[in-house]
Amino acid sequence: MAAHERLRLTSRVLLMDPTGACLLYFTAAPDSSGFSRWITPGGGVDPGETHSEAALRELFEETGRRFEDAGGPIWTYSFDVHFDQADHNRGYAEYFLVRTERFEPTNTHWTPEEHVDVTDWRWFTADDLVATGEPLEPDYLPDLMRRYAVSL
Repeated sequence: MAAHERLRLTSRVLLMDPTGACLLYFTAAPDSSGFSRWITPGGGVDPGETHSEAALRELFEETGRRFEDAGGPIWTYSFDVHFDQADHNRGYAEYFLVRTERFEPTNTHWTPEEHVDVTDWRWFTADDLVATGEPLEPDYLPDLMRRYAVSL
């Protein structure tokens, strides 16, 4: 890795209900453009933490619910970051699948930034998400959701 690259490790979770719908958050990207997109719960991996541990911690922080096991990663994603206010220019995400009954998340454990950046949340099937026409991240998200909804 070149010295000028700043890599951020993240863990993201497909939190899927019995119908194949996933909980997603509409959140502002670290960009002065005000760009927002639908993303899965998740976030940065803290020092000394595994991706699986980060996935479970982030689920608790972002939903208010504790989950016991994130399993192993179902998909990995390396990408360039082009947001002008990001503190990194490369990203690596590991995605996990956690199945649950549908519930109402709480924002009790959100960071101050999340209280500003997260403007909506919703349970979506892949088809519902595509039908919105709204931005999402990553673009592959509906295909990933379909892949794991089929195995219900």
